[in-house]
Amino acid sequence: MDFDFNLILVPLTLILGAIWLADKFILRQRKQRGKGQESFTVRQAYDFFPILMVVLIVRSFIVEPFNIPSSSMVPTLYTGDFITVNKTAYGLRLPLLNTKVLDTGSPQHGDVAVFRFPENPKQYYIKRVIGLPGDTVSYDNGVLSINGEAMPTEQVDFTANEALVNGLYPEGIEINNETLNEQQAIKLSQYEESLVSYSKEKIGEHTHLIRDIDGFESAARLDATFLREHSPSVVATEGKQWQIKVPEEQYFVMGDNRDSSKDGRFWGFVPDKNLAGKASYIWMHKEAGLKMPSFSRNGSID
Repeated sequence: MDFDFNLILVPLTLILGAIWLADKFILRQRKQRGKGQESFTVRQAYDFFPILMVVLIVRSFIVEPFNIPSSSMVPTLYTGDFITVNKTAYGLRLPLLNTKVLDTGSPQHGDVAVFRFPENPKQYYIKRVIGLPGDTVSYDNGVLSINGEAMPTEQVDFTANEALVNGLYPEGIEINNETLNEQQAIKLSQYEESLVSYSKEKIGEHTHLIRDIDGFESAARLDATFLREHSPSVVATEGKQWQIKVPEEQYFVMGDNRDSSKDGRFWGFVPDKNLAGKASYIWMHKEAGLKMPSFSRNGSID
């Protein structure tokens, strides 16, 4: 998600709020002329400022909607899921400035967090928190460990919903310099799903499924160019063995779709100042195109 709705909401609320205060204590048009007799601008301020103020407070400090834009968190979250983000989980922050004004908590192992992408703060990412500040995270041929303790993992028999699988890659995506049409995107999605295996993983208090692509080196999504783009300071998805130390006031994150997620293994760590909130609930799913929304996936996010 590239666009921050607060870029419109905050200035508009401040402008209407200033007009509302000016009339309340200086102009007094509504008091002198009566309701409905004031100027158009003053009337708009009285009508919309209270509503926008409530929306701003709720979105900034309580809960905010978020639309899943990619398949990096499959099978926990699919493209087209609409979720709510708990804005109180990681500290109350001023809108636009993102300055923390009240410390109400911090990410825990296994949380699904929404944050501003460190390389482009205008863009929001969603991943699972693996390493906390000071942690040592290591990986050894499929075994993920935190501070020397291997995370419990158990392979499971899981069959993904066919409609969700068909939407793994959207129409128009560019793979190896080729733009895919709808049928090509579906075919690629189905091919990739035929290679996957699922495991149940427990990190902290969270138990969730992770998705691995067997023989993923040949999968079109993870072409050689994509793999070469990772930062030299962290590890690439193709790494079979690696170990990193998480810096203070930063977090290490990964996608549940382990072999198809451009996450901290490629670009590094998430600073605390970039945190936006904790993903808490799926409230709707909407497939691309002229499709009716579905509420069959409603439920909390583990």
